[in-house]
Amino acid sequence: MYLRKLALAGVFALMGSTAMAACTFENAVPLKSLSAAFEAWKSATTAMAECGNLAAELDQEFDKKQPEAFAANPSLYQIGGVSNGSITPLMNAGTIRSLDDLVAKYGAGLAPNQLIKVDGKIMAIAMMVNTQHWMYRKDILDNLGIAVPTTYDEVLAASEKIKAAGVVDYPLGATMGVGWNLGEEVNNMFMGFGGEAVNADGTPNVNNEMGLKTLNMLKSLTAYMDPEYLTADSTYVQQQFQQGKIAMANLWASRAGAMDDAAESKVVGMVEGAAAPAAMAGGAPATTLWWDGFVIAKNISDEEADAAFRVALEGIDTEMVTAHNEDAVWLISGYTPGRLAAGAFATAALNPPPYPSTAAMGVMHMAMDGEVGAFLKGERSAEDTLVAIEAAYVKGAKDAGILK
Repeated sequence: MYLRKLALAGVFALMGSTAMAACTFENAVPLKSLSAAFEAWKSATTAMAECGNLAAELDQEFDKKQPEAFAANPSLYQIGGVSNGSITPLMNAGTIRSLDDLVAKYGAGLAPNQLIKVDGKIMAIAMMVNTQHWMYRKDILDNLGIAVPTTYDEVLAASEKIKAAGVVDYPLGATMGVGWNLGEEVNNMFMGFGGEAVNADGTPNVNNEMGLKTLNMLKSLTAYMDPEYLTADSTYVQQQFQQGKIAMANLWASRAGAMDDAAESKVVGMVEGAAAPAAMAGGAPATTLWWDGFVIAKNISDEEADAAFRVALEGIDTEMVTAHNEDAVWLISGYTPGRLAAGAFATAALNPPPYPSTAAMGVMHMAMDGEVGAFLKGERSAEDTLVAIEAAYVKGAKDAGILK
């Protein structure tokens, strides 16, 4: 998948195509969609539903439900919201269909950087780019004379000053909940230290100096977090910011708009964004680039696929973006980057790596997620944890046919 090309083209060119206006047809085919539950998907699926006969299910556990649901025959959903990480098991299982014919029929308004191609076939339509970027309370940093951190050593120094000042409950928030998020944070930091977790031959490569640096840095950061950090997902950290409980976090760009939602945020106008910090001076930001978009199930009728594609396009048109400009860094005509998109732009400009969307990395991600919590809780040494990660990966890779 051409993630780097897609993401940077989307961030810096910001489209130039003509998109559809209001819903152009009345959908008579019953459809269901399953996607993540963050604001961008709420806005997109609400717009899709305006065409009629769509039941949209938004669930932060969507990536765990999709493989089995799409493997059913007929599929339990016609439309799936995916990212460059969650599309992999669907691709591997062959449960989503090529979209070339549907794009030719209905996709004249799509830009090239929205067309996610695998082996030359269009398999998904991207609607936005996403990355974790540094979000911070500008008022707190300014009042304490703290410069916006650019490395994680600077994050630790800033956190110590904020803790000493006692101006918030916790200096830091982080999406370190066990279940997926922790694995993402481990991989972000590991890649930030220059590591590649899986070798070209599919063998693991985390039991090394970069692995030790990663674990020790994450452990140091947790000293400034809510003690319940191993339960913290993106919504948890978003709400910590909104309630004024934290001062800084490396949080997804798709969550930034919620900071200025006066209906639920106590910090409207106080939160700013900057590039994600580097793990080491001179390094790339310790984060990865992602896209989000939709796929169409394979195990459905052609009539359903046709209707599903048209409805999905209606959900990602200019009218939706104009109404929900701040919900994401959209890859859709009409998007105007706002104040809270600055961090995502700055992060992308520093060329963080794309998330390695492979079957092997999927196994490694879960091995990291499953084994690092014990280290952070003080139940196991860093050295033993790295051994455990590699052992869990080898078992999973053999089960998946990646290793013999």
